[in-house]
Amino acid sequence: MEPIRVVVNGALGRMGQEIINAITKQDTIALVGAVEKEVTQKYLPIVGTVVRFSSDLDSLLKECDANVVVDFTTAEASMVAARIAAKRKVNLVIGTTGLSEENIAEIDQLCQKCDIGAVVAPNFSLSAAVLIKLAELAAKFFDHAEIIEMHHDKKVDAPSGTAINTAKAMLKAHGKPFTYPKTKTEVIPRTRGGQIKGIAIHSLRSPGFMAGQEVIFSGEGQRLSLHMETISREAYMPGVILAIKEVVKRKGLIYGLDSLLEKL
Repeated sequence: MEPIRVVVNGALGRMGQEIINAITKQDTIALVGAVEKEVTQKYLPIVGTVVRFSSDLDSLLKECDANVVVDFTTAEASMVAARIAAKRKVNLVIGTTGLSEENIAEIDQLCQKCDIGAVVAPNFSLSAAVLIKLAELAAKFFDHAEIIEMHHDKKVDAPSGTAINTAKAMLKAHGKPFTYPKTKTEVIPRTRGGQIKGIAIHSLRSPGFMAGQEVIFSGEGQRLSLHMETISREAYMPGVILAIKEVVKRKGLIYGLDSLLEKL
């Protein structure tokens, strides 16, 4: 069987480099191209293989006959890449945070129009995906819930896409808004964080964190806490590799790694 041919957009970013490293260890996936905004050489130096390097995703996809584009850049750059890849009928694996509901809807439309598959997830950590499924289960039995998400100080958005995705999954399972206890006086504004239909969300930003999340449910006389933490970017790689292998088998949009796990 021919290996899945992959192009990585944002190849020199921190996640891009981790993804390239993970792909080069696979027997059934081949890195055939890499893209960056500014490129000064024709090939990306990788031990044991020759990988085309370019700033022009469109021409590179045509030249490399790619099956999948992997993108962990920015929301704006990811949408540009998605449109280009869809036009070339190349499947998508996108791990960019900060994509809007309109962005997700457009990717869905691109999949349908161009007959491709896409896996889009704000978090490719398997532990985060499992936490979401556990939170969905717990949400059926508790009326009070809060989310604390923790990320490094360089993260540009808050709350995280994972926290928002978790809250939406909990609300769907709960079937109605959660109970949100309001304080009479907030000495410091926004001390209670933000909220989505009764679920308070608190964002921590510190150089002491990579990524993590805690979901706390409570009821009369009891409390349930679900916690996960990512300590290195290697944690995302099994999920990314799984998405690459599965996206070529499917058509349409799959949003969230937890949704992909349900289909296995």
